[in-house]
Amino acid sequence: MSAGGLDERTADPDPLVTFARWFAEARRAGVHEPEAMTLATATPDGVPSARMVLLRGWGPEGFDFYTNYRSRKGRELDANPRAALVLHWYPPGRQVRVEGAVARLPREASAAYFHSRPRGHRIGAWASEQGRPIAGRDELQRRVAAEEERWRGREVELPPFWGGYRLVPEVVELWQAGADRLHDRLAYLRGPGGAWSVTRLSP
Repeated sequence: MSAGGLDERTADPDPLVTFARWFAEARRAGVHEPEAMTLATATPDGVPSARMVLLRGWGPEGFDFYTNYRSRKGRELDANPRAALVLHWYPPGRQVRVEGAVARLPREASAAYFHSRPRGHRIGAWASEQGRPIAGRDELQRRVAAEEERWRGREVELPPFWGGYRLVPEVVELWQAGADRLHDRLAYLRGPGGAWSVTRLSP
């Protein structure tokens, strides 16, 4: 399914303006969790890994997501602070790729988001050593029960090992599905002054 073509001559010069419009249109089209995105990281020696995370904020300054800092992605981002994101929406047949440098969000921003989450999610952040081996589901449930008891009757605090990252976009590719696999692809490169240049790519 195509939602219309992309033309580099008439496209918005700022890809983040188009991203915001596309995101809103994906939500209206009924895409399940349009904020779901692939996050790709790599070790300093180039060993890649990828997983799905949720986009929790975006704007001219970048794309935000949250995780356990001790997880594999957290360790890789701390050692090699560059990453790539992919969001794909079908319908309407669109994809956005983003590449750039990554840095941790301020602690206050992480705390604000953490306290907006359901209490069970906050308990889970304390209970789970994300990505680490665990004996079984029963062990996880014991840890959850222990954390529920620990925080009974009081606010669940932000763990010191949990928080947000922001990817500052340097490259953005907008992809629009086309007939016969002749898709439209516009690659935007951010210059030193912050202005974007755009190039059409072959499908």
